[in-house]
Amino acid sequence: MSSDFRFCPQCAAPLALRGEQEDGGFTQRLRCTACDFTHWNNPTPVLAAIVQVGEHLLLARNAAWQNRMFGLITGFMEAGETPEEGIRREIQEETALHTRELKLVGVHDFQRMNQVIITYHAVAEGEIRLSPELVEYKLLRPEQVKCWQAGTGLALADWLRSRGIEPSFMELPPPQTFSDASSEVK
Repeated sequence: MSSDFRFCPQCAAPLALRGEQEDGGFTQRLRCTACDFTHWNNPTPVLAAIVQVGEHLLLARNAAWQNRMFGLITGFMEAGETPEEGIRREIQEETALHTRELKLVGVHDFQRMNQVIITYHAVAEGEIRLSPELVEYKLLRPEQVKCWQAGTGLALADWLRSRGIEPSFMELPPPQTFSDASSEVK
């Protein structure tokens, strides 16, 4: 179990890994040694969009990425918004595009980042203007896109297959240089 939590956010006592029988079986969780606070370490929902502009797909490169990886538009849901509202907002914030159509592609786990990725196909229009979070983009025909064997790359492959296109896959960069969520995920 990985977690950056070492101390209780309620009383500042150390957290300890404790195994207990729960409804789903035996589980280990970080619990406070003083007040019994539980750190659940549940996955974070991340939104992703396969953005289609005309006949092309938009892939973008995050400013924080050290390599030339291009990925989907992604972001975290905000409190009080639906996943659909959230991905429309992320597309607008990161690309200045207006989303005309939105359809769920699927839900994929991304365990390395402790995330669940909810991916949509978005048909968008307008002039592309990238936020400072993104440094460049590519517009590619769907059959030109290379997928990656993790998170949003698997969602992109599923979407391509649904269009009758057999996806091709690239080699994934090492984990320390590739991140798959919002400011961190693409």
